[in-house]
Amino acid sequence: MEAIACVDYSVIFVRDMAAMRSFYEDVMRFAATRELSENWIEYTKGVTTLALARPGLTRDDAPMPDGAASLQLAFKVSPAQVDACHAALMQAGVDILAPPTDQPFGHRTLFFRDPDGNLLEIFAEIDPQTF
Repeated sequence: MEAIACVDYSVIFVRDMAAMRSFYEDVMRFAATRELSENWIEYTKGVTTLALARPGLTRDDAPMPDGAASLQLAFKVSPAQVDACHAALMQAGVDILAPPTDQPFGHRTLFFRDPDGNLLEIFAEIDPQTF
């Protein structure tokens, strides 16, 4: 297992592919880098790939029930960008769960959900001694 050098990609098994694709492309502004089928779309950020897939494509798992997040994704930005992302999300009509907040553990955080209810965080590392 020591040969594992990084997390190469993550897959979100989606309930509503059209809504999720619109959210990640139009709101999050991720450019699709590869579309293997209408059931598998990939986005690359840095060295990591995020894929949207319909359940059953790789396994026969049932979709997560409504009201249950299947994961949390955290996107790292600079401290000033947390507030800029908040403004962009508000302009796009995204419901914010927790506005930009300086946390005592040294992060500035912003929480919201994607159309399938997955928890998303935009954060920046900050000096906890400054607040």
